[in-house]
Amino acid sequence: MAATIIVIVLVLAVIAGALVLNRNRAAARAHQLEDAKADARRWVERLGGQVMNLTGTNEAAKQALADAAERYTAAGSQMEQTRTAEQARLVTKTAMEGLYYVRAARTAMGLDPGPELPEDPEARRAGRVTEDRRVDVEGHYYEASPEPGSRTPHYYPGGRVAGRPVPQGWYSEPWWKPALIGGAWGLGSVLLFGAMFSGMDGIASANAWESGYDAGQADALESGGDFGDGGGDGGGDYGDAGGDYGSDFGGGDYGGGGDFGGFGDFGGGDFGGGDF
Repeated sequence: MAATIIVIVLVLAVIAGALVLNRNRAAARAHQLEDAKADARRWVERLGGQVMNLTGTNEAAKQALADAAERYTAAGSQMEQTRTAEQARLVTKTAMEGLYYVRAARTAMGLDPGPELPEDPEARRAGRVTEDRRVDVEGHYYEASPEPGSRTPHYYPGGRVAGRPVPQGWYSEPWWKPALIGGAWGLGSVLLFGAMFSGMDGIASANAWESGYDAGQADALESGGDFGDGGGDGGGDYGDAGGDYGSDFGGGDYGGGGDFGGFGDFGGGDFGGGDF
């Protein structure tokens, strides 16, 4: 009888411990979610302030602000659907993309771009346009430049689109958008990439790009080494943006559709009003 009572007491103690543990975990998750949402809301408000207070004075600035407004709308929609801390961090990433476009618009208008933003590791690995290029691909001309201009009014902050890196720079047209919308690259995309970026320092070769590699990854794979900082896991720290966004943005719930659909893949404070 005594042994039975002891067993019952032990079972009840285990159950009580499990309930307390689950309650503590739920409270921790709720706290993380609120922190992540507060951080995301801060970035969205900053983006909103810039979108509402800036007016483009040339084609490049107007286009960049239109892209920033698109990210602002997307971030707002994502925020309404946020149920986890990971989803809140995706909102932060989308708002951050919008702020990259804002900086580009300010640069195009000859204004101070404002304080630096946390660096997106995927944008860093994708490389950037370092020289003017004009190429003819199947009878159609495309241009790329490190600077905005009347012939290169379309900005991209750099990053991955449908699994392949797109360098940061200014372009004659948004050749990456069909893949951004449809989630897949069309025929001829490798030819276009190769013609536009062949030999440009810090940018993947056409063959590496077709395989989804950043610059240098193909050589690392062939040599048997790891990709180090160029690995495809999207690692890195956004610093003030909150936490490590590595695997949160590289796939999982958000890759190619996920919980927030096609956003996967873009006010006050330092960016508020007119003084950024």
